[in-house]
Amino acid sequence: MIEGKNHLANETSPYLLQHADNPVEWYPWCEEALKRARQEDKPILLSIGYSACHWCHVMAHESFEDDATAELMNKLFVNIKIDREERPDIDKIYQTAQYLITQRTGGWPLTMFLTPDDQIPFFGGTYFPKDTRHGLPAFKDLLQHISEVYRTQRAQIMTQNQSVLNALRKIHEPQYEEHDLTHELFDICDKQVKQAFDEMNGGFGSAPKFPHSTYIDRLLRYHVQSAITVENKETSSLHMALYSLEKMAAGGIYDHLGGGFCRYSVDAGWMIPHFEKMLYDNGLLLASYAHGFALTGSMQFRHVCEATAEWAIREMQSSEGGYYSSLDADSEGEEGKYYVWDFEQVKKALDPDEFAVFSPFYGLDRQANFEGRYHLHSFASKAEICQKAAVSSEEFDMLLHQAKQKLFSLRQERVRPGCDEKILCSWNALMIRGMVITGRILEKPEYTRSALRALDFLRQTMWANQRLIATYKDGRAHLDAYLDDYAFLLDAIIESLQTHWSTLNLIWARELADVLLEQFEDSTAGGFYFTSRDHEQLIQRSKTMSDEAMPSGNGIAAMALTRLGYLLGETRYLDAAVRVLKFASQAVSHSPAGHASLINAFEEQACPPQIIILRGQKNDLDTWKQQISKAFTPRQLVFAIEADEGNLPDALSEKTHRDSSPEGVTAYMCEGMQCKAPIQQLDELQKAVSDTDTQC
Repeated sequence: MIEGKNHLANETSPYLLQHADNPVEWYPWCEEALKRARQEDKPILLSIGYSACHWCHVMAHESFEDDATAELMNKLFVNIKIDREERPDIDKIYQTAQYLITQRTGGWPLTMFLTPDDQIPFFGGTYFPKDTRHGLPAFKDLLQHISEVYRTQRAQIMTQNQSVLNALRKIHEPQYEEHDLTHELFDICDKQVKQAFDEMNGGFGSAPKFPHSTYIDRLLRYHVQSAITVENKETSSLHMALYSLEKMAAGGIYDHLGGGFCRYSVDAGWMIPHFEKMLYDNGLLLASYAHGFALTGSMQFRHVCEATAEWAIREMQSSEGGYYSSLDADSEGEEGKYYVWDFEQVKKALDPDEFAVFSPFYGLDRQANFEGRYHLHSFASKAEICQKAAVSSEEFDMLLHQAKQKLFSLRQERVRPGCDEKILCSWNALMIRGMVITGRILEKPEYTRSALRALDFLRQTMWANQRLIATYKDGRAHLDAYLDDYAFLLDAIIESLQTHWSTLNLIWARELADVLLEQFEDSTAGGFYFTSRDHEQLIQRSKTMSDEAMPSGNGIAAMALTRLGYLLGETRYLDAAVRVLKFASQAVSHSPAGHASLINAFEEQACPPQIIILRGQKNDLDTWKQQISKAFTPRQLVFAIEADEGNLPDALSEKTHRDSSPEGVTAYMCEGMQCKAPIQQLDELQKAVSDTDTQC
């Protein structure tokens, strides 16, 4: 242990390093800590959080930096601190256990008390205040009470622990009969999402309001692929998706000056966010807005895509290529301070003409909406302001742009929120996917280049000995990767190949798929565990199917394996994807909307994707690809491979360029395992694409 620091001093996680100077003798999750707890017969105090978490900071300042509290913690417990972003395996287990014990939803910070010999939790909660308030006990009182309970009620604790352990193990046992999945699930899922839809504010559910990207993507796919005609436009799947995107883009959850989205809104109207920005949210939303733009041509959606992609490149991409994890909610100890404005400060910064459009557009002519200050949120319409200020549409755009640029430059001079500079494989994969989709649809090659830089970084730095590594910072990559790392990355590579062909990355995708099958699959019941076979043994090996803040790893794995299986003609990938759906069938049938990623995977199994392989010279390939890749067509994948590309798998190498092609390209159009005769004219390919039934 470094002098003056606890056992966290040599960690890479910025969150753990934030606690390295605490008077609490923190350990990371390690055998040394677990062994000490067993030897001293002390319960383990397990604290889980992450660096951008506001209430994690509050509890740290109130309790973990307090000498008297730390003295109690060190005397009564062995204290372990975990970054939930580095150890989602541990976080998943103890979030589930917290619910089983308390019947309350979890969150961060998560505070759990474990028995030392088996690491089973016997009590827990989330944030505990320094002093008694809001119906919560003072943290120091809780510490003494838990220690006393452990000393005097050991038998009761052991009985409860066995119940908790049994419940954890049963959660992922194949205890239900297989259900037949049918096309009716697509309609049922749509109806369930509709029930959660907020007709006034867009989005789904009430406060706190999260983006729910998986719902939006499912609605867009349903709109494109369903043969059902919805008469009422106000309740159609397309309306629900687009209206939600519009309201989020107008709301305070979106950074109108710098681009990017905050994690969630504390109110139902998207007015005030919890100000942290997470990489995974923005990767998912980039793809959603790009797809929305492809369907509608909305300039609002295009601007959101551009600003968010440029934010990712400017603020989140490291010099090595990978993307950082998050930006903090706080700066200078105050949540949101970096983002909010005083009325006079804005008025002074802008010219009168700029202020005349900026003020009503962003609500500065109304009562302040954030603790006496203003957080930007679009209120009035462009047409209203043009009429009131007597300016043309073009003048409005120019004045608003100038005003935003001035305020953005002024904001850049402020103390910035902290950046968690660790690079997570799974979150990078989501941003890579979002960037390549956006680059392809908006025809922005700089976004594609950014994504490919990140992909190259992952392959060179976080792929070693044919296995992925979960996290990287300051030259050190460590921790075994999880299901999400493999599944999300496999999906991202397949998306990237549609924008920029790389046989090296195709080979890598196949290697990732092989590790998924060898290390993560439950070969008996089907589906993929969250951890590999040779992962550290914990009290539960979870196998989750539902979507959460991120899409289900099982859903994305099933989708990506299906696509890779058809691309390469590999039935073992297709069979593994089928086994996922068999295992998940009852859960999916019971709650389709909660398993939107698996619904998408089932859709592509039931209606195999249309795969188009183009072979020819680069310039000709680019022309053909642009002509047939403009629309949002979820079931269509287009891969442009230069004629002289070598080292291709058999299924692709046999699809060669024919020198007799009058337009320099030979196209192969396949659906499932069946391919049409080679096509050598662009208009013929366009007709074949338009004649194909895209509905499922």
